[in-house]
Amino acid sequence: MTPPNDKIILTEALTKDYELGAETVHALRGVDLVVERNEYVAIMGPSGSGKSTLLNLIGCLDTPTGGRYWLNRQEVSRLDDAELARIRNREVGFVFQTFNLLPRATALHNVELPLIYAGVPAKERRERSAVALEAVGLADRMHHRPNELSGGERQRVATARALVNNPSILLADEPTGNLDSTTSAEIMGLFDELHAKGQTILLVTHERDIAAHAHRAIQLRDGRIERDERRALAEAIR
Repeated sequence: MTPPNDKIILTEALTKDYELGAETVHALRGVDLVVERNEYVAIMGPSGSGKSTLLNLIGCLDTPTGGRYWLNRQEVSRLDDAELARIRNREVGFVFQTFNLLPRATALHNVELPLIYAGVPAKERRERSAVALEAVGLADRMHHRPNELSGGERQRVATARALVNNPSILLADEPTGNLDSTTSAEIMGLFDELHAKGQTILLVTHERDIAAHAHRAIQLRDGRIERDERRALAEAIR
């Protein structure tokens, strides 16, 4: 089975178990999920609900224990680590709570990193990285290092890095967790702009005002989807 072209993410009965000593933790218990191109989805739930596990599987950072997963019409649930790394670098952009920037490198060089791994020539790397930084409003800060940037600017650099390979999906894990409310609003405004330009976004958050930016909200509990609601929920929690 090959999913239709408009289905960017498709999972069937996705499970993930972890062995902790003599105990087996069932992090995901049969998740069926479909995400279409250009959707903006918030994944919510209490600690231990499976949010991060699901994001790691969708982002090809981990493999499921059971079930199947297609990303951009390719079944990736049975790929080996090397194949997953290639898919991850080509199809997925990650934005993390802690920015994960190289402290001694400029914003431009930080954004270049995925292109270096992809073997892109130096001149093209610099040009594409500059365009990505301009797209997030940092054209005048590209030669600054992280300690010369504000928290919001650092997250914009991280977002530019996530976008520089033109990924199919942007995965954001608590992207405003280390930011104050004003800066959080700026970053979420940036995400809104990216979505308006056609970017598919999956956002993990425990904050309802952040989730309200998404057009669809998925609530996880005990490794299962408890609720999956579209705009009505987002509008209700604004």
